[in-house]
Amino acid sequence: MKTINKKSLAAVDLFCGAGGLTKGLELARIDVRLGVDIDPACKFPFEANTDAKFLLKRIEKVTPVEIRRAFGHDKIKILAGCAPCQPFSLYRLGKSDHTDSRWRLLANFQRLVLAVKPHVVTMENVPRLAEHRVFKRFTAALERAGFQVWHAVVRCADYGVPQVRERLVLLASRLGPISLIPPTHTQERHKTVRQAIATLPRLKANGVDPRDRLHQCSALSETNLKRIKASRPGGTWRDWSRTLVAKCHRKPSGRSYPSVYGRMSWDEPAPTLTGQFFGFGNGRFGHPEQNRAISLREGAILQSFPRNYRFIERGAPIYRKRIGLLIGNAVPVKLAEAIGRTIRLHVQAARRARKRKPTPKKPNTG
Repeated sequence: MKTINKKSLAAVDLFCGAGGLTKGLELARIDVRLGVDIDPACKFPFEANTDAKFLLKRIEKVTPVEIRRAFGHDKIKILAGCAPCQPFSLYRLGKSDHTDSRWRLLANFQRLVLAVKPHVVTMENVPRLAEHRVFKRFTAALERAGFQVWHAVVRCADYGVPQVRERLVLLASRLGPISLIPPTHTQERHKTVRQAIATLPRLKANGVDPRDRLHQCSALSETNLKRIKASRPGGTWRDWSRTLVAKCHRKPSGRSYPSVYGRMSWDEPAPTLTGQFFGFGNGRFGHPEQNRAISLREGAILQSFPRNYRFIERGAPIYRKRIGLLIGNAVPVKLAEAIGRTIRLHVQAARRARKRKPTPKKPNTG
């Protein structure tokens, strides 16, 4: 059978962000036609690094007609909807409930799936989403519409992402059973922080690489400079002298939060990155040996973005908080590529099965 070319598979990426999922799908030779997001900061990185067009629009305002128009006349249509995960994230610690409008994002994705009827659907989110009724209603609606649904919690490091991040991945198809390809990296071959970022130029706190403005890091207060000097790779603030420990962590209620003020370990994958990864006090985001938090570029690489991925226009000011959110909230590119390869192999298998299926003989009426 002929290899399926890129133009045979068309995708639309809802909640596209800076383009992590789209970039991965493109690496798997899937033609992403359109990315949709509400954040105008996504437009430049999405269009500068992918071949798709960007639509600035709220998901509840997106119409099935717009999606169908983007697909065109391609035979296989893929709809992706990786909604923002904040309402379901453990980092929210119960600060969001069902009255949060973001809970309705999945329902709006469901609305478009049922109206457009793509051949394949994919989404990625935090593992905790699988526990919620909104997700169970979503999968039940897909099954009633004729989709075969698979979902599982996936370790991103198993697919080449240098990070311990775990994500809920869903795949659904009207072509037959579908599931994510087996891991491409065994535990022994997980990509490490050293393999990912060790060759980048050294920086001091608040430093900027003149050859790559994204390779810049936050300043440290005098106290935090003492703290990071007292930190060891893989350790926590519990390793410090009491004089350096923050008052909130000295209280009994604060002792159960060790996952802040830590250094990464060179020879392990990075911890899960959040949108605040550029701050030393926001997690275990200290550089393994340099006395600083990791840079924006290092965070992007640990999310498996290509090293030359562009997040801002040349000469534009860099707002760390904005770019940090774009990077930390993205679908890791290597995980997205694995999803794309899964879909391509699934479509090829479905076409082979259809070709093998015998044509019913016409009844002899003579």
